This record gives sequence, C-alpha cells and structure tokens, in this order.
Amino acid sequence: MNQALQKQNPSAGAGRLVPVAALDQASIVEAYRRWAGVYDTVFGGISSKGRLRAVALVNRLPGKDVLEVGVGTGLALPHYNADKRITGIDLSKEMLRKARERTRKDALTNVRALHEMDAEATSFEDASFDIAVGMFVASVVPNPRRLLAEMRRLVRPGGDVLLVNHFAAAKGPRWWLERAMAPASRALGWHPDFAMDRIFSTEDVARIEAESVSRFGIFTLIRLRV
Repeated sequence: MNQALQKQNPSAGAGRLVPVAALDQASIVEAYRRWAGVYDTVFGGISSKGRLRAVALVNRLPGKDVLEVGVGTGLALPHYNADKRITGIDLSKEMLRKARERTRKDALTNVRALHEMDAEATSFEDASFDIAVGMFVASVVPNPRRLLAEMRRLVRPGGDVLLVNHFAAAKGPRWWLERAMAPASRALGWHPDFAMDRIFSTEDVARIEAESVSRFGIFTLIRLRV
C-alpha cells in the first residue's frame, strides 16, 4: 500500500454546498452522448494524473477481478497490469463504443467485458470482484450513496472500493466557481459542487484513506476497504 495515502477528513466544510440541479439518467445519457466524440481531448489531459494514480493502486493491490465503474471511453484500460481481469460498465453506449474500439486497437486481452449498465443497480452477483474502482463517476450518478452501496455489494470481503473524484472546496475562489457552475449540472453531466457527504456517511469518512492527486486539490483518490 502506498504510504502517501494518509488518513484525512477531506469533507470538512463541503457539506454546506447543495447541488442546484438534480441529475437523472436521461440527462446523463444525453450529456455523454454529446461528450463521447470529444471526451478524450477535452478531459483526458486534466484527468490523467488521477486516473493513472487510481490504476497504479489497483495494480498494487491483491486480487485479480476488477470492476471499473463508469469506464467511459476506456482511457484507463491500457494501464492495468496484464494479470488484472477487467470488467467495465457505463451507462453511455456512445462512450462504450469508444472503449471497445480502444480495447480492440490495443489488443487488451485482459479486458473481459464492457457492459452498458446502470452503476447503481448492476446485474452482477454479490462479491463478484476483488476491487471496484470508479473514476470521475461519483458526481455523475443520480444517487451517489446508492452507487457506493452497489460497489460495496460487488466487492468480496477484504477487497477495496476506490474512487477518484472532484469534491467541492470548503472555501475560497474554487468554492465560488463551483457554486456559479452548479446550475449547469444537467448540461455538463456532473455536479461541479459535489460535496463529500453526498456519497460518504460520517462513519465512512472516519475510515477512508484519501490522497490529493492533482494541483489545488481538484481531484482526490479515495480507498475504502470492504
């Protein structure tokens, strides 16, 4: 385990932010239909450090069966170790089309399946995976706590739930910017003002390990042991 992952309480103050525009499946699917063609160009660079740190942690952890929730265009897929067996799910068929193209182009034989599926209500059996990882998905789904509960259900005892996400600032210029962007949540397809307590309970916050993985603390890598 990377010693850089330290116990923190990154939710302090963030609970004061309340998202303005609720997301639903229809708005999410429509947003990512629009984003699919340009997602890698627009977001690939800014999100790459967090994505690579998450995959590096997956590669160090024990266990072979990995579920990537919100696999998107498959930007992370080439970076998993060959001995990890990857299953990816996403709600957007357009994003999945890009992921399948990447899998074929890069001959990623350890990618077992890519499914169009609701991350909050999958069709997998309990304890199907050793690790469930969600990159930039927590602030996208309609019900983040339902997402976390589903990821926990799917992970075997002793396994790990990992999340990389943007969490709202407690104060300062970023706080004001996130508040200003919040009404555009439905068009963007995610919540700029996503508060930590929308996904984690107080008990969870006391147990998680968190590490900032970008400048200015924009993205955070979370590990929650099951």
